Amino acid sequence: MSLFLPLTFLLPLAGTLILSLSRGRLGRADSAWVGVSSVGLAAVVTALLTWTFLASPGTYEVTLWTWISVGDFQPTIGLALDGLSLTMLGIITGVGFLIHLFAAWYMHGESGITRFYAYMNLFVFSMVLLVLGDNLLLLFLGWEGVGLCSYLLIGYYYQTAANGWAAFKAFIVTRIGDVFLAIGLFLLFRELGTLDISELLQRAPQVWAEGDATVELAALLLLGGALGKSAQLPLHTWLADAMAGPTPVSALIHAATMVTAGVYLIARLHGVFLLAPDVLYLTGVIGALTLLLAGFAALAQTDIKRVLAYSTMSQIGYMFLALGAGAFDAAIFHLMTHAFFKALLFLSAGAVIVSCHHEQDMRRLGGLWRRLPLAYAGFVVGGAALAALPLVTAGFYSKDEILFQTLLAGQGGLLLAGLIGAFLTSIYTLRLIINTFHGEMKSDNARHAEPGRGLVHGVPLVVLAILSTFLGAWITPPLEGVLLAAEETGHGALHTTLEIVAAGVALAGIALGAWLFLYRRAWLREQVAQGWGARLRTLWYTAWGLDAFFDRTLVRPYQGLVGWLRSDPIDRTGSRVAWLAGVMHRGLSRTQTGRLRWYATSMVIGATVVLLILTLGA
Repeated sequence: MSLFLPLTFLLPLAGTLILSLSRGRLGRADSAWVGVSSVGLAAVVTALLTWTFLASPGTYEVTLWTWISVGDFQPTIGLALDGLSLTMLGIITGVGFLIHLFAAWYMHGESGITRFYAYMNLFVFSMVLLVLGDNLLLLFLGWEGVGLCSYLLIGYYYQTAANGWAAFKAFIVTRIGDVFLAIGLFLLFRELGTLDISELLQRAPQVWAEGDATVELAALLLLGGALGKSAQLPLHTWLADAMAGPTPVSALIHAATMVTAGVYLIARLHGVFLLAPDVLYLTGVIGALTLLLAGFAALAQTDIKRVLAYSTMSQIGYMFLALGAGAFDAAIFHLMTHAFFKALLFLSAGAVIVSCHHEQDMRRLGGLWRRLPLAYAGFVVGGAALAALPLVTAGFYSKDEILFQTLLAGQGGLLLAGLIGAFLTSIYTLRLIINTFHGEMKSDNARHAEPGRGLVHGVPLVVLAILSTFLGAWITPPLEGVLLAAEETGHGALHTTLEIVAAGVALAGIALGAWLFLYRRAWLREQVAQGWGARLRTLWYTAWGLDAFFDRTLVRPYQGLVGWLRSDPIDRTGSRVAWLAGVMHRGLSRTQTGRLRWYATSMVIGATVVLLILTLGA
């Protein structure tokens, strides 16, 4: 174990170094081979670690070296493998390998392929550090690393200014959350005297009572960091714009791994959040609000990737809802199945985009199901899992577990939000599939679509499609002893009833979507063309106008302040003092004439003025 565990991050790091130091000497095929194989080998190592771990579960720790030694503060470069980190590691390297493999087809013919894979491998390295770090300092290093890679990959097509601004926006918004996280880590260290995760979780209940103001503040700061990285309200506005990057980037970073880092952080430090019940409930409320707002926003989008982006926000919202209800194991289970079906949807979207000559506006597609059968199958299977189609999809089992544990926790409001979100998900998922693959072809790009071919195109889609079915739900994350599991004994009838209700809600959404987008399309188009329908569509299309609201209330005032400070008013104030001293100097200098009569007259006038003042004052 001590030999193989470091290889999970050293192999992607080696790939990054080879690609970065090649100085352009590697061709496109060689660059792709290095990038894919390094992550593929990490996936093989993860499989060996899984085999060993399942044979003998527990917590395995490997200390590589002491990072800093200042008094009693001696954080290490140490790795810890337990059921939670193993689950995340499998997603990062396993799903990451399939995405890297698909990228070899998607990026074929693109310039800068060496740079692309160097960034992708660096991301995998950072993400593995984040989940394997045995202390919060190493976790924070990986946390910042994935943020940097996100910036680099979103702005990969830097020649277009809009892409650069999208990357900049993602970097700034997530940095806001990172500041909260950093302050939270300082507070934890001050109060508990350690950043080692296992020691911290042991000391927290010894130092703090449940509901203590300090632990509430610490949990709130940690939550702020999680909201930024996982694109939850109010730090969610960056994710839709992040679709400017290549589609494999969207699949890896903004669907399967990086945006789930906030969920992992809260689950990993669940012992702290259990001592802060108010913050834990706030986590669930934020998740519920995000899943609803993002669900409505997805209904009005016209870009394939933006629909999937808001869908990602919504599904992460489900995970936060589960965390708020104390269903930590259910949140991680949905995190895993979501990685399967959302990666499938993004890669299938990438297949459509490349095949249709980089057209991704649904209004200019349609009728593609015959020409792109594999991409269509990927959308159908992935969409069914996203909509939680009963019994046959992985998404049904994970989402059902979230709803049931929320019910057991007595959170009726969160349960209702989850059911409404499931209804919305079915509608916008069916709209996405119908508008992209059915009806008439609406542009030459659609009419001349060229289906993808080759193993690097087909294998990732097929494997992810299989994992998105009920077969993927058979993969049970080994979370026993790591996270709290809900007690479900004696609730069989209640669970079955909720399953029927949830299935009915999902099917009702599909039925309504089919009625609207297949049989009443003309009527629906009329409704959203004018009046309240048009205003509502605009509101949802702009994601409830929150981006514009933040721009007016935060960005523009800040820009105004920067513009004012650009002239350096403090320095100008100091200059005014110097100017006034100069004026006084010149004025007084003129009184020094060297004439005795002038001096005598000045003394008489001065004495007279003083006597007048004294006389009037008396």
